[in-house]
Amino acid sequence: MLVVDFGAQYAQLIARRIREAHVYSEIVPCSMPVDQMLERRPKGIVLSGGPKSVYADRAPQVDRALYASGVPVLGICYGAQLLAQQLGGEVARTGGGEYGRTEISLLAPSRLMEGWPDSSEVWMSHGDSIVAAPPGFVVTARAAGAPVAGLEDAARGLYGVQFHPEVGHTERGQDLVKRFLYDACGCRPTWTHTSVIDAAVASVRARVRSGRVLCALSGGVDSAVAAALVRKAVGDQLTCVFVDTGLMRAGEAAQVEQTFRDQFGVDLVHVEAADRFFAALAGVVDPEVKRKRIGELFIRIFEEVARGLDGATHLAQGTLYPDVIESGSGDAATIKSHHNVGGLPEDMDLELVEPLRLLFKDEVRAVGEELGLPEGIVWRQPFPGPGLAVRIVGEVTRERGDIVRAADAIVLDEVRRAGLGRELWQAFAVLPAVRSVGVMGDERTYAYPIVVRAVTSDDAMTADWARLPYDLLERVAARIVGEVPGVNRVAYDVTSKPPGTIEWE
Repeated sequence: MLVVDFGAQYAQLIARRIREAHVYSEIVPCSMPVDQMLERRPKGIVLSGGPKSVYADRAPQVDRALYASGVPVLGICYGAQLLAQQLGGEVARTGGGEYGRTEISLLAPSRLMEGWPDSSEVWMSHGDSIVAAPPGFVVTARAAGAPVAGLEDAARGLYGVQFHPEVGHTERGQDLVKRFLYDACGCRPTWTHTSVIDAAVASVRARVRSGRVLCALSGGVDSAVAAALVRKAVGDQLTCVFVDTGLMRAGEAAQVEQTFRDQFGVDLVHVEAADRFFAALAGVVDPEVKRKRIGELFIRIFEEVARGLDGATHLAQGTLYPDVIESGSGDAATIKSHHNVGGLPEDMDLELVEPLRLLFKDEVRAVGEELGLPEGIVWRQPFPGPGLAVRIVGEVTRERGDIVRAADAIVLDEVRRAGLGRELWQAFAVLPAVRSVGVMGDERTYAYPIVVRAVTSDDAMTADWARLPYDLLERVAARIVGEVPGVNRVAYDVTSKPPGTIEWE
């Protein structure tokens, strides 16, 4: 399945819902020509919502040839309005809109809403409304602010809904998604974690052949699962490389050595490179520059290791789908250049192998469990590839690295003690490179603040700030101020994503 992205906040969620129905999906930009979409032989195409009006200047479009291609199409919100307008229906600027939970009423038998009650609660988020369906379409549902909340031309395989079935607040929304996939498109639920592993292993073997593979191993879940997949594919042709940047979590290096070399018997090269990373980051404040310098230095170190190994030709890394999306792909905006995507140098001696590139984090965890990785690795909280460098807002120095590492360890320790480790997507400490006045022991201090960040999420594409208990926050703050030299203030970040990102840089 292809999800055509018109700039929707829910495009990634649509792709996830399709995958949850065990059908493979990918997001493509609306600028992709229809013939290129069809070359990929999709079983169906979903047109996402979007922030624009179909009447806006340079409103995103899709070639009308799509509707005559014979490939079933489902338009959602803006996608439904565009489909209706392009095929001769009418979309009106109502001057109002519907946002949030809304009740719809069924008006006619519907292939996608078969078995639904006469009225259902759905999630709306639109200004314009479809007021007349195109010729040949049946209006299947309406709402107070949407005369055409659902429309179908089943003979041509064309469908549209004004509401968002991918949002959890829509009753039976996933049932609608499945109806489109299974009944309208003829898909079968064959995309499972086992099939993902089999496909990844076959792809890695075909690319690497007899070459030797280096795997960038950080100790986090992404790189660990990537290493396990590549090892399953090529066995002893794999050498894992752990680069100690001096910007890792407390005890990280020892844990990686113990887990992967001693426990799993992996061929592991441990590179001490803290001096090089601090030198590369000296005087750097811009987070994009930080990420690009870190990404390039990682690659140069891997190339040095490769030259010392006979026949090393490929570099495996744990790039995920959110990394690709946020780093900018197609017409997507660049939110931040992930060091392993937008931060890579153009001139590389090693060919990349990225077996997780099209997976979300929860899918990676499921693959890790299927591969038999221990729970402590599979469910470890995410840690950014650039490490603590993107948790220091300002220039990165050894002193600041030591401070934020110590504070971060306290945050993680207290979260574990509170039994919240599996409930939170991430919990960590951030060090803004500013100082504020405080008083400790009846004396004036002028020291750094620490910002505590904790979020809940399913896939890191969106996140909500975690409502941590006040007594937990009190313990964290007291310990950080009392145990970490150079800190006299602790704040808690109550920003969701969007508008913020999970990491500060």
